[in-house]
Amino acid sequence: MVRLPLTPAEVERGQRLGALLRRARGERSMLDTALDAGVSPETLRKIESGRVATPAFPTIAAIADVLGLSLDEVWAEINQPDGEVEPAGAGRAARERLAS
Repeated sequence: MVRLPLTPAEVERGQRLGALLRRARGERSMLDTALDAGVSPETLRKIESGRVATPAFPTIAAIADVLGLSLDEVWAEINQPDGEVEPAGAGRAARERLAS
């Protein structure tokens, strides 16, 4: 099966996803995060670096869950134009975590 080349928008979205996951992971190790999410560290590294711009939904759902991100937060952030990205953890879920 031949895979079509990614569009520039898909590449940018993948880069925003990677940046979001790196910020949300913070000081937590890539190895611990990947293992807790049930993915290989190499997969997480490729997603965070933008080399895998369109990872499978279950992979992102598992990583987001481990990092305490809602899928709504992930979707909203990766679909914003570059100048409008809100820092990871600035959403409602992060405020709720800080309040508890």
